[in-house]
Amino acid sequence: MLDLVLAIIFSGLLFIVFTLFKKINIDVFQAIVFNYIIAFTTGMILSPVEINTGEILQQTWFPGTLFLGFLFIVVFNIMGKTAQVNGLTVASVASKMSLIVPVLFGILFFNESIHFKKLLGIFLALTAVYFVSKKDSGQLRFDSLLLPCLLFIGAGTIDTGMNFIQRFYVPQNDTAIFSAFTFLTAFSIGILILSYRIFRKQTGFHFKNILGGIILGVPNFFSMFYMIKALQTKNMESATIFTLLNIGVILFTTILGLLFFQEKLSKQNFAGIIIAIIALFLVR
Repeated sequence: MLDLVLAIIFSGLLFIVFTLFKKINIDVFQAIVFNYIIAFTTGMILSPVEINTGEILQQTWFPGTLFLGFLFIVVFNIMGKTAQVNGLTVASVASKMSLIVPVLFGILFFNESIHFKKLLGIFLALTAVYFVSKKDSGQLRFDSLLLPCLLFIGAGTIDTGMNFIQRFYVPQNDTAIFSAFTFLTAFSIGILILSYRIFRKQTGFHFKNILGGIILGVPNFFSMFYMIKALQTKNMESATIFTLLNIGVILFTTILGLLFFQEKLSKQNFAGIIIAIIALFLVR
């Protein structure tokens, strides 16, 4: 249970850090790139397994780090933009409703059971993203819904891949090193993109963005580390863990957004949060 609580705290901190970046004018993409080398270093330090590069390349989970690393650099950037443009609560709900994606994956490819309660939960999850993203104007603009929807799909794909790989390929002692090399892949892809942008003079480099990466990197590593540790708990099903994790993050970020970031939520937004929590219970 402690692993689950820590996963909730560190996952919630990610949304808060992204919101703070906007206030102190940190370049989100550059901070994300450097955050991954910090997360990689943290994982290497904490790994109980002796590091042998040749052996790591032969691990059955290594190709999964390439797939997840690519998704991390893309989806994490979308998450940062969503938190800054749409707000802390919208980013949190859109990200955590992504639980629906691995549920659908299980139904379609693993012949997992499907029943009315689960279908209702999937429908309510999509409804929740709509209501939480809705502005006070009464009309939902396409640009205000685009980022949350992309985050919903992207985060869901990551959850699906993470759950599949850790379930079938990652031994418990390899949790830290698997996490670390996933972050290293994300950093490698990100630094290539950033170098190209700097070379083409599409962006400038500022030292404060490295500091932003350091601030982001530590909670980013531990959010993934403790989520995997929680998923490895013997007496709890993964669906239950994902449900509790996502509800916890939604409530945590919503409370902090209201208390410290003066986020204003309409009745429809609050309704969306409640619908989101109900949906999570239904798809367990």
